[in-house]
Amino acid sequence: MDKGSWKHSLLLAVVLASTYADASLSWHMDDFIQAVKQVEDGVPGSGPVAVLKRLRHAAGLNDALIRYFLRAADSGGAEMDLSLLSFITKAVHHRVTEENREEGVVLTPDGTTVALTPLLLGLEAGFLSNTKDRVRGLLKLTFTKDLESHPLSRHPLSRHLGPDGCWDNVSSPQVFTLLDQPGVLTTAQINGGMDGFVLGTEIAFPSTSGRPLKLSGILTEYYCRSLEVGGMDVAPRLVSRRRRENFRKLGVPSITAQQVVKSAEKQRRVMGLKKMDSKTKKQLLTLVKEGVKEFVQEYLECPPIIPRCMWGAKPYKGTPTNLTLPLPFLYIHHTSTPRDPCLTLQQCSADMRAMQRFHQDDRGWDDIGYSFVAGSDGNIYEGRGWLQQGAHTLGHNSVGFGVSFIGDYTSRLPSQHAMGLVRDQLASCAVGGGRLEANFTLQGHRQVVSTSCPGDTFYNEITGWEHFGEVKE
Repeated sequence: MDKGSWKHSLLLAVVLASTYADASLSWHMDDFIQAVKQVEDGVPGSGPVAVLKRLRHAAGLNDALIRYFLRAADSGGAEMDLSLLSFITKAVHHRVTEENREEGVVLTPDGTTVALTPLLLGLEAGFLSNTKDRVRGLLKLTFTKDLESHPLSRHPLSRHLGPDGCWDNVSSPQVFTLLDQPGVLTTAQINGGMDGFVLGTEIAFPSTSGRPLKLSGILTEYYCRSLEVGGMDVAPRLVSRRRRENFRKLGVPSITAQQVVKSAEKQRRVMGLKKMDSKTKKQLLTLVKEGVKEFVQEYLECPPIIPRCMWGAKPYKGTPTNLTLPLPFLYIHHTSTPRDPCLTLQQCSADMRAMQRFHQDDRGWDDIGYSFVAGSDGNIYEGRGWLQQGAHTLGHNSVGFGVSFIGDYTSRLPSQHAMGLVRDQLASCAVGGGRLEANFTLQGHRQVVSTSCPGDTFYNEITGWEHFGEVKE
């Protein structure tokens, strides 16, 4: 075979392998974990660090900053299958296209989307840590690394972080499209950064004896743990559904803008770039101050909110009526149908679609009536959202948001975790975002034909949340 024919054959093999990988695998965390297991099989007997370095080598993550903290990546082990190599490269290499499609992200079983680069870098930093009180380079590798690659002029001060996005298919996700123009970090990058930070810290300072033996096992335990009947009330501490609360407990929100700017300056030195001039440093400090404030509000005070497109909502019928914000009331409901709590993205989404069909087809309303709905899976589901008037509380729809818990709670209560999502996070999110008055009134109702009269065990428990109505800015 001559040299030209050999190159042509190799190119054809790569194309066929890439096509096979795209056709047979989706961008779901389950599929990525299966790929990790194949890499582990190629380096039998090696620990997670060797596998992480091999993944990093395959994805080309080996710039000066990464080498400074993690050392050079290597490809030790058997030659990687071309289809596996293609899948890993695309799964880990993060970018946002001109069409606002975000690549290098995967859908997790909890319904959120995670960028793999900060997750994997955080894990590797945790394994390599040999200090007593911190993980070397962890904040830089999981969060501030991308500051240097985003010119300040691209980021209007109105939005520094986000947005979230939607997959074309939640069963076999292939394309993830952002809901707006991207900021410095997308929601998927922030999710991956939080997971990398939490897991990296846990690995460096394990609360239980010993470190896990396999990377695939770490990812499976963290992302794929099914909820039991008690829902989040009985869920383990270290699972992806708890990423925001675990991240808060690590004290990360206390990180100042000055620390982040110093981190960026250190990064420039490591990468051999010239020192920032005073004007650029001042611009970066302003950007980071606003970004830290936005991060705390949107990702730590607010609960995870599943957008309409992710649960399969039908379009609004007619023209929506916009609310005049802020509002003085938050009306709490629960559903008589569905009767049971939902514990998975799939079941909660099916319940949301069933309620929307009932409200649109049987009641003749323009959309699902609620502003938001609380599942028992750790998520809040977007109904009509913050801006559009709902159909939840007869005679009061224009002056308050309507929030419902999925399940019949006439003779029992929602899970403590679900109630906390509404009481401690959704309300705080509404106040902090200027959508709800700082001192608002909470009212409880059931889902009945006329929702103007409160009264049952559930309502009595809700009225016990009087401090919830005294939220301060």
